[in-house]
Amino acid sequence: MRSAALLVPVTIALVCTSCRQDTGSTASAAPQTTPQLEVTAVKSERLNATERLPAELLPYERVDIFAKETGFVRSITVDRGSKVKQGELMAELEAPELVARQAQANAAYEGAESQLAAGQAKLAADQATYQHMSSAAKVPGVVAANDLDITQRTAQSDEANVAALQKTVQAAQENLRAVTQLQSYLKITAPFDGQVTTRYVHPGALVGPAGGPGASTPIVQIQTLTRHRLVVPVPETEVAGIPEGTEVNFTVPSYPGRIFKAPIARISHAVDNKTRTMPVELDVRDPRAELAPGMFCEASWPVRRDYSTLFVPASAVANDLERAFVIRVDNNRVEWVDVKTGVKSGNLIEVFGNLKEGDQVAVRGTDQLRPGTAVSPKLAPAS
Repeated sequence: MRSAALLVPVTIALVCTSCRQDTGSTASAAPQTTPQLEVTAVKSERLNATERLPAELLPYERVDIFAKETGFVRSITVDRGSKVKQGELMAELEAPELVARQAQANAAYEGAESQLAAGQAKLAADQATYQHMSSAAKVPGVVAANDLDITQRTAQSDEANVAALQKTVQAAQENLRAVTQLQSYLKITAPFDGQVTTRYVHPGALVGPAGGPGASTPIVQIQTLTRHRLVVPVPETEVAGIPEGTEVNFTVPSYPGRIFKAPIARISHAVDNKTRTMPVELDVRDPRAELAPGMFCEASWPVRRDYSTLFVPASAVANDLERAFVIRVDNNRVEWVDVKTGVKSGNLIEVFGNLKEGDQVAVRGTDQLRPGTAVSPKLAPAS
C-alpha cells in the first residue's frame, strides 16, 4: 500500500511535466511568413515585331483560252509545259460556215459597188442632159419649160439614189470587214508571255465562245512564268501600320535556307468574315522562273504600331478556360486583371486591359494564386 501511494504523485508529476513540455513546444514554433512572389513592371513601348505567316504563291496572270468563234480545232502546236510569247500562234480552227459567210459578204459588197457605179454613171448623164437643156432654154421657144423641169428632177433623183447606194456600199464594206475579223479569230494566239499549264483539246474538237457550242471546253490554260502574286492572309490585328511598298521576306520549302524578298503591292482593305484575315498581295519578280505558282510559303510579316501599347512577359498571362488575366500586386495583395492579348514580341506579349505602365504583375501567372492573397513582391532581374 505504501509503495502504491508513492507511485501516484510520481505519475502526476510526469504528466504535468509532459504538459509543460508540449505547451513550450507549441509556443516556440516559428510564426507563418508571407509567400514571396516574383514580379515585373508593365512596359509601354511601340510594337516592332515580325510574325511568321503562311502564304500562297499564285501566278500574276492566269487564263483559260477560249475560241472567240465556234469551230473545229484544225491544229494545235502547244502542250503542257510549252513556253509561249505574246502573239505566238498556239492553235488554228476551221469553220466552214464562216467561209460561206465571208463569200456572201464579199459578193454583197461587190454588188453594192456595181450598183453604185451604175447609179453614178446615170447621175452624170442626167446632169449633163439638164445642163445642155438649161443652156438651150435661154433661147425662147427652143426647150419647153416642162421638159427642163423633168430633166432637173431626174438629176436630183439620181443624186439621192447615189447617196443611198453609197450608204449600202459602206454597210456592205463594214459587214465584210467584220466577217474577215471573225476569220482572224480562227487563229488562237498567246495573250501574254507565259507557259502552257494545261491543254484541254486535240484536233477535231469543237470549241467556241461562252454561251455557244463547246463553250465549256477551253483550248489551253496559260500563266505567267517570271512574275507572281504572293497572297498573305494577314490577321486583322496585324494589318495596321504597314504601307504599300514595304519589303517583306519570305521562304519556300523548295529552297531551304534561301530568303526571297518582295514589296507589298496590293492590300484588299476588306476582312474575310470567316477567317478574320485580310488578303495582302506581294509583287514577286522571278526573272529566272525559280518559283512555281501554287507553292506554299512562309512570310516574315512586319507588325508595327504608330502608338505605344503595354507589354508583359508571355508567362505572365494566365488562363482559367473562361478568361485570360494577369496577376497584379497592389499593396502586397493579389488581384486578377482581365486582359486581351495582342502580338508577341520576343519574350513579351501585348496586353489590353485595366493596366498602366509601371504596374507590378507576377512573372508567372497561375489561377492557383487567388485574389486577395497577401504576398511579398520581389522584383525579377531584368532580362
